Amino acid sequence: MLRPSSIFLNLFLNKWTPTSPNTQSLPNAGQWIGYIERILILTFVLVGSFEGVGFLLAAKSVFRFGELSKAKEIRTTEYVLIGTFASFTIAILTGIAITRLF
Repeated sequence: MLRPSSIFLNLFLNKWTPTSPNTQSLPNAGQWIGYIERILILTFVLVGSFEGVGFLLAAKSVFRFGELSKAKEIRTTEYVLIGTFASFTIAILTGIAITRLF
């Protein structure tokens, strides 16, 4: 769930990855944020708490709003949105698949 999803997301987002790296970011922070959000989403889906998924998406949106509203390029905002929605989709579909199989 964690590393395979990260590899898939990296391949999926590769064509949209911003060319100038963000030097203000912590090393591997995005990767770990993705891991944690997918674990939380999968957990929420498996326990049947889709409200938790909505809360997590809302919380992430609130934290990112200031950063993204100040972005000089719309590309950064779009890149983050695509990555977030793709990550959420993978975790939700995995959780639904697991609940249907078992």
